[in-house]
Amino acid sequence: MDAQAGKGANSPQGQAPSRWLRMGFWACIVISVAVVVRRVFALAYPPHSASPQLAALDAAFGSHATLTLAHILPALIFVLVSPFIVFRASADTVWPERLLFPLGAVVGLTAYAMSVYSVGGWVERSAVLLFNTLFLISLFCAYLHGRRGELLLKRRWMIRAIAILLGIVTTRPVMGIFFATSRLTHLEPKQFFGIAFWIGFSINTLVVEFWFRSRDRQAERMAQHPGR
Repeated sequence: MDAQAGKGANSPQGQAPSRWLRMGFWACIVISVAVVVRRVFALAYPPHSASPQLAALDAAFGSHATLTLAHILPALIFVLVSPFIVFRASADTVWPERLLFPLGAVVGLTAYAMSVYSVGGWVERSAVLLFNTLFLISLFCAYLHGRRGELLLKRRWMIRAIAILLGIVTTRPVMGIFFATSRLTHLEPKQFFGIAFWIGFSINTLVVEFWFRSRDRQAERMAQHPGR
């Protein structure tokens, strides 16, 4: 399927996200900004009235504050620039890529370092190692296709990378459900953080792949029946 995209089976306009995907994308952007702003303020001014679970999380991130900032601030800039890739009419996106490639490398490398301090232990760490590696591979593939002038394939891999990165945002509602039900389940963050990571990253990765496949099938039908 990707080979067809490289030959022009899908135009950039043909890959325009649906309304629901757009809504989900912008929701991820808003949540990511809120999460980073909250984390920065929590590092600078530790709250004194937080619940015991949140206070423990704030203390965990505060124990490696410099690494946390080195990870979340480049990630925030990456997220804010990503709409210029996702919604740009042209497949040639020079200036956003000049930011996203180095920012993505920093985010990926610091994510590996952050996994040492995983709240959810090896379950969370395994999710980070897998999906962070997929994120870096996607960026590298996008870079290679860009060097070869294969703009549509480059765009596809860039969108993959963006979707995977935003998987960390999708984990937040999942964590919210676990927090809300903790009185019934008696699960602590160290027990459900890893599960939330696997669910959040898997959702984003699968959604973007299903979307690519649906666009490919639509492009194939249009190529076979151009008059319809």
